Amino acid sequence: MKPLRIGCVKYLNARPLIRGWPGEVEFDHPSALCERLANGELDVALVSSFEFLRNPIYRVVDDVSISSDGPIYSVVVAHRDEISKIDEIGLDPASETAVNLLRCLLGELGLNPHLKQRSTGILPVGPAGVSPAVVKPGSAAPAHLLIGDQAIRFRQKHADEFQFWDLGEQWNKLMGLPFVYALWLIRPEVVAPKQIADRLRGLRDENLSHLNELIADAVARVADPSHPEITREFLNCYYHEHLRFSFGKKEKEGLRTFGQLCAKHGLLRGGGIAFDLV
Repeated sequence: MKPLRIGCVKYLNARPLIRGWPGEVEFDHPSALCERLANGELDVALVSSFEFLRNPIYRVVDDVSISSDGPIYSVVVAHRDEISKIDEIGLDPASETAVNLLRCLLGELGLNPHLKQRSTGILPVGPAGVSPAVVKPGSAAPAHLLIGDQAIRFRQKHADEFQFWDLGEQWNKLMGLPFVYALWLIRPEVVAPKQIADRLRGLRDENLSHLNELIADAVARVADPSHPEITREFLNCYYHEHLRFSFGKKEKEGLRTFGQLCAKHGLLRGGGIAFDLV
């Protein structure tokens, strides 16, 4: 029997869902994982929820997600001018769900800045600690969509220089629902999906029951004198106040609503969403 090929996003928000998995795990950015799962190079992956909406062939691990019911903190638009005055937003090429969530939010608010794909997921920072790409004389200051650990570090390092438009907060204000960023998806040909799903749910439960230990381990792993932002205090707040790891009735309603908005704004074909839950 071939070993399970499992992939996971390589962000701090995923650690409670993957830490302690006994086999090999391939870590990558969301867009790369989506492509590899769709191509059959992975059997199971924690990937962008938009991948399921776009290609609903997968079985979905029930009761597990990366979600927020308010500010997410790590999915933001960094900007200097008022959001309504911004004429350009640079997009993180690593993102799938966040880019389309941003498009939906802007569309619902009647805003239409130019969305420009960045060639790299790393926001360049100049000698004064300010990204030269963020300052454009003679027009409204452009902005950048940031996700994951990069967003956390940039947000904390530049808190006095930028405003941060939190996409989870904006979604919750507009829809009054949680937003689902990532799901465990299992390819349809994989055998014993319920057994895999049970193991993933059990791993999530084990990690959440030992969250202090997980936080201490995460702080030790990311310790870097040049990036002192990831502290025990921050992660305690991040995991307890900003993130949700369930996929219950409200999260499912939130994901269905996201799918409907994506269809409304031309990002997906219309149609209802049916979850093949395991």
